[in-house]
Amino acid sequence: MTVRGRFITFEGTEGVGKSTQIANAADTLKKLDIDCIVTREPGGTPMAEAIRELLLAPRDEPVNELTELLLMFAARAQHLHTYICPALEQGQWVLCDRFTDATFAYQGGGRGVSSERIALLENLVQGDVRPDHVVLLDAPVETGMVRARQRGALDRFEQETVSFFQRIRDTYLARAAVEPSRYNIVDASASLDQVSRRVSELMCKFQSDLL
Repeated sequence: MTVRGRFITFEGTEGVGKSTQIANAADTLKKLDIDCIVTREPGGTPMAEAIRELLLAPRDEPVNELTELLLMFAARAQHLHTYICPALEQGQWVLCDRFTDATFAYQGGGRGVSSERIALLENLVQGDVRPDHVVLLDAPVETGMVRARQRGALDRFEQETVSFFQRIRDTYLARAAVEPSRYNIVDASASLDQVSRRVSELMCKFQSDLL
């Protein structure tokens, strides 16, 4: 009988180093002989990646908050049912760059969509699927935005105001405070070596907790 894999998501505002730390986490798990895959949201499958392009592309046309929310969950439904859930059932660990916490933070905290409306879609699309662990890479908004600008052209979300991202950060931290056993806050403003060491330690802990 195959043991279900673990579902680990990486969250945070712009420029906190999620891509770097997911790669670091994957390397750590491989050294522990754990089979893992790396994916992202929105995206992860060809169809979901096409939705991602719609969501991130800067445009003159205003994007309604409900349109944005529904597109996020449309991509998530495709991602979950064609990629994430099959991988977990095969015993693979899934490392995902953002998941529904990002929807509560960005569309909820940032855009002002009610948490009740988001939760309704969460239950419809995901059923009982939730991340086993959330790694929240946290840094002051200004720090993250400086890093994001250094990467190049900004997407539609990255062009938002500092206050938008402050609301997002506040929402992430509030969610972590409600469920501290599942959320793991990592100080992303520390040096790269320090952040990487902490994330590697968390991967080892998640593995040892199963033994």
